[in-house]
Amino acid sequence: MLASPGAVTTVPTAPGRSGPRDRLLGGHLPFAVAIATAAGLRVLVMLGYDTAQLYWYDSFTYLNTAVHLEPSGAFHPAGYPFLLRLLLPFHSVQLIAGLQHLMGLGTALMIYLVLRRHALPGWGAALATLPILFNPAFLRLEHAVLSDTQVIFLVTAALTVLMWRERPSARAAAATGLLLALAGLTRTVAVPLLGLVLLHLLLRRAGRRRVVALVVAGTLPLAAYAGWYQQHHGRFALSGSDGVALWARTMTFADCSVIRPPAREAVLCPNGTVVDAASEYVWAAGASLNRLPGGRFAHNDLARSFALRAIAAQPLDYLREVARDTSLAFAATPVRHPLRVSPALTFPVGSWPLPAFPLIDQVRREYDGGIRGMSSVEPYGNLLGGYTYPGVLHGPLLGALLLLGGLGAVGRRRPALLPWATAVFLLVAPIAALDFDHRYVLPSIPMACLAAALAAAGLSHRVRACVAAGRRGRRGP
Repeated sequence: MLASPGAVTTVPTAPGRSGPRDRLLGGHLPFAVAIATAAGLRVLVMLGYDTAQLYWYDSFTYLNTAVHLEPSGAFHPAGYPFLLRLLLPFHSVQLIAGLQHLMGLGTALMIYLVLRRHALPGWGAALATLPILFNPAFLRLEHAVLSDTQVIFLVTAALTVLMWRERPSARAAAATGLLLALAGLTRTVAVPLLGLVLLHLLLRRAGRRRVVALVVAGTLPLAAYAGWYQQHHGRFALSGSDGVALWARTMTFADCSVIRPPAREAVLCPNGTVVDAASEYVWAAGASLNRLPGGRFAHNDLARSFALRAIAAQPLDYLREVARDTSLAFAATPVRHPLRVSPALTFPVGSWPLPAFPLIDQVRREYDGGIRGMSSVEPYGNLLGGYTYPGVLHGPLLGALLLLGGLGAVGRRRPALLPWATAVFLLVAPIAALDFDHRYVLPSIPMACLAAALAAAGLSHRVRACVAAGRRGRRGP
């Protein structure tokens, strides 16, 4: 019997008999138990802390942008503040955290549905969602007013739509482009994913209509935002920090005797200020960029020019630094990088007051009058404090997932290829553009789980086929 047009390519399962009870146990029950338990854990997090986690200065710039709705000239585009603006009538950062916990569950659900669509057994598809559902780093990120959870949700939604059928429709391609554009407007590191998916469609010979639909739906929102940004800041761009970030990346290796920059860029050479991570140069008061008048972001174009010149003059040094920082993601014991940041693999117990800044008082007046420092709430806080998540299920597991996904991505028409390439890009791109951060690693994990599960199913099927062929050969004609 011929498959219907557009039907997804599935991985055949082993033959055998199954009754209603076996079908239930081999179907959705494992995932139902997992997601229900994870939902209960998220309720415990909501009860265990008296408010959402707010970080200086990221959370407050997001909330301030949501109130005034104009593009920031610094690090953050306005995609996440648009969501916060929709929630402004409720004046509750707790509501933001609650919605993001639902996004976390939704991300796991989408991974599960895609894997079942590709004929993985229920237990296998459920297993692939466990890092997303139970890693404290994800739960703590969901409970914070930060954009990362929204990026993870949007990228997962984009690949879910695209991978639902083996040959996506033009409408699905357009939806994928729109979702990736929204992800790029949430964090600009996601913008190149449009090019990655475009390359995927071209290699798969998906057809002109699908390619055009992806490009149009993906670029129009980005172009509209860049035009809005130009009205406020005088340049057609998504943010005013790409050059500053890349300059900070080069400060760990730049040698101006090799680079030989022109005089106007030479002021950005290393000046003897040494910090413990590339990203710290953005904020280090003694760093050369921060000694220029007008503030660091006023010199974004100059910083970009210097950084590109440094990378061109010292490409091996740049690659060495990126590779070294990328390796931190796979450490058996999560490292502190920078040293002031602790890996979020536990649920802390205690109180965390907010610093005294005028912007915090302004956001408290304009967005949520109940904004305050976060404290754990008993007895829920102690229950969370006893929740353990071994480090081996963080770095080493990610390495194993990427290795397995890479094996499954080799060859033609491998469904693991796109999610694996997406995972690798989301892991390496922030490091190449600025620095390693445990928080920046998290968006790569759902895609790594998806790729590894598809790869494991495909490899298992090929092994069974080889064994079956060997048995037929031994029996003879």
